[in-house]
Amino acid sequence: MAEADIAVLDVRSMPPAVRHGNIFARFESLQSGEHFVLVNDHDPKPLYYQFAAEQAGRFSWTYLEEGPEVWRVRIGRSA
Repeated sequence: MAEADIAVLDVRSMPPAVRHGNIFARFESLQSGEHFVLVNDHDPKPLYYQFAAEQAGRFSWTYLEEGPEVWRVRIGRSA
């Protein structure tokens, strides 16, 4: 997948109550080896812990930008 083709999920305008559901739905739609970039208005560390608990060994998590106003994280489905 070319860098220009990478899917971006910007959750900053979503109500907090629906963010995690949308993020996990996007993750579930990934094929093995694919990823998307999450854009958030705060450090999504609690989301990381949820992934670690529910998807242990099946995901990758790489910070691309760490605030202070925007966080970007590449989240992938492990091959």
